Amino acid sequence: MFQKAKNIDTAFRQVRLFCLLVVTACTLICGAIIYSNYKATAYRESRIYVLANGKALEAVAGDRKENLPVEARDHVRTFHHWFFTLDPDEKVIQTNVGKALYLADGSARSLYESLKENNYYTGIISGNISQEIAVDSVAVDMDTYPYHFQCWATERIIRPLSITQRSLVTEGWLRHVSRSDNNPHGFLIERWATLQNKDLKTEPR
Repeated sequence: MFQKAKNIDTAFRQVRLFCLLVVTACTLICGAIIYSNYKATAYRESRIYVLANGKALEAVAGDRKENLPVEARDHVRTFHHWFFTLDPDEKVIQTNVGKALYLADGSARSLYESLKENNYYTGIISGNISQEIAVDSVAVDMDTYPYHFQCWATERIIRPLSITQRSLVTEGWLRHVSRSDNNPHGFLIERWATLQNKDLKTEPR
């Protein structure tokens, strides 16, 4: 009789151990499934598809900190493009400069007002002059905030009889602002100043 009780107790222990193993295995499997589903969902949500010319192109979403230097440099390039790209058309000048002024503080507006008072834009219109700019490089110091930048660019001033190339170097500081349709990068240029703006060469057309 004692042998039977001992056998029952041993069998009970074995069944209990087996059940514990099954429950532990099920818990681990469920945890693995939940984790894999979470990773798969995060992977899917980090990708969007853009439809361009009938083709679906994959785009990857990332943390802003990863793209901050790229966005800062592009903000500076965009500002200089709109501020210095001019044609002999008052509406074009107002539109381009207006877009640029959304990206900078009063320092840019002060220069615009000064150029306007000195009839710079009137001279462009009356002289049928076009102005283009190519930003060569932008250096941004991301170690200190607000972020100091320097921009090196080349201007082309196209007159009816000649083309002048001019070297342009500017500097300023970038601070964070809210993103908007007028300021998609979420930066504002402050204390913008021209360090160099000199003619390189003039060629006849």
